[in-house]
Amino acid sequence: MGSRSGDPVAGARRLARGALAAAAAAVLFLLTGLGNGGMVVLLSGLVGLVCSAAGIWWFLAHRGPLRVFGGLLAVGAPVAVLTLYVVGGLWLTALVALGLWGVALLCARAALRRPGGERESTRTRGERRPRPRRPVLIMNPKSGGGKVARFGLVERAEKLGARVVLLDPSAETDVTALARKAVSEGADLLGVAGGDGTQALVAAVAAEHDLPFLVVSAGTRNHFALDLGLDRTDPASCLDALVDGEELRVDLGSVSGRPFVNTVSFGVYADVVQHPDYRDAKAGTALDLLPDLLQGGEGDRLDAIADGHRLPAQQALLVSNNPYAAPDPFAAAAARRPRLDGGALGVIAIRVEGAAQAAELAVRGTQAAGLNVLTAARVEVTGKAVGAGGGDAGSGSGSDGTSGRSGARGLIPVAVDGEALILPTPVVCTLRPGALRVLVPRHRPGVIEPQPPMDWRRITRLAFHHPSPRSGT
Repeated sequence: MGSRSGDPVAGARRLARGALAAAAAAVLFLLTGLGNGGMVVLLSGLVGLVCSAAGIWWFLAHRGPLRVFGGLLAVGAPVAVLTLYVVGGLWLTALVALGLWGVALLCARAALRRPGGERESTRTRGERRPRPRRPVLIMNPKSGGGKVARFGLVERAEKLGARVVLLDPSAETDVTALARKAVSEGADLLGVAGGDGTQALVAAVAAEHDLPFLVVSAGTRNHFALDLGLDRTDPASCLDALVDGEELRVDLGSVSGRPFVNTVSFGVYADVVQHPDYRDAKAGTALDLLPDLLQGGEGDRLDAIADGHRLPAQQALLVSNNPYAAPDPFAAAAARRPRLDGGALGVIAIRVEGAAQAAELAVRGTQAAGLNVLTAARVEVTGKAVGAGGGDAGSGSGSDGTSGRSGARGLIPVAVDGEALILPTPVVCTLRPGALRVLVPRHRPGVIEPQPPMDWRRITRLAFHHPSPRSGT
């Protein structure tokens, strides 16, 4: 027994069995009447979730009284369920069931993280490299509301031996040309203090010349910096890589020949970011435009093909440089990419026809018919005309014989790393595995270990079968 207690595979098996036992206990507790009003707790919770999801859909896809009703339903349904639990004396039953389910999830995730519980999947490892001799950093003083000046990035970079090229906020600047000029003048590292869109343009030049690239998190959101594990609250700490850094090999995306480091969005979100008011009032602009874009489920649609898998009539499509963690409300890292060197595009496609499908999406998650989550090496997106009876993208006219919106003219709105573009169809997204050398500080406080996806079938196999030495299953 002593030797077995130190066996990590045996530990993973025990955790998997504990997860199944806790999950079964939660179900039995609610269904067999062991708890006070267990079935009432279960059914009312499910009804509340469905009503809240339907309310959110009506709030987003409509205006006027239906939007008001949807908003009240979205908020009122969970409040009504909680009130029922308290007034009806069911709160203890709900709390115990939720606690048992929480224990099941914790044990399941711990089992999958153990050796033997999941295929080996560690974070990207860096390699030490000689200190750059002639680094050049391009800085945008407007990014992030003036982070370049606020954190003294120019002075600190120059003190560490870098040459800084400061962009002129009052003029349009060809950032790609600036980066190429720096290379021609002997730069042995390129870096950017700015937003993700600027990061991508300079990163492409660095990859083209096989030079290391430095990310300084001086933009507004800095998703690329987040997934690299950099400290977004202190952009100056990114400059530590110039004297104490390590190099990562990561993938670089391409959309119709344009580089991207994070995401390419099509459909509803891409339409919203095209609006001139979006930058100053994101939430208000989105709420104002969404009813026209969704049209109660009858708005514009896009067809896509991901490695031969057809995704017809999608309302929204997100293609990412490596997949994001699987949608999971219990996973803190769900909105992050665990790896940037996996060699595959992440694809999330959404098609919601109405309140019923919105409710199904809330209940079934990734198993819902309206949601597709997959990976691919190549994604091709085409546009479709507006409204029923309209021609496909590229037809040149709408159903009335006149030119329709951009989809009917063979052009579609695309948001590339948050930047609004109009691109001709078909729009093709690909990935260049390991194309980009990124220099990062050795100390990165935001690094997370990749979490295995939640898979109850794997948990069941792990609990009752010995893992294969090769596959870990």
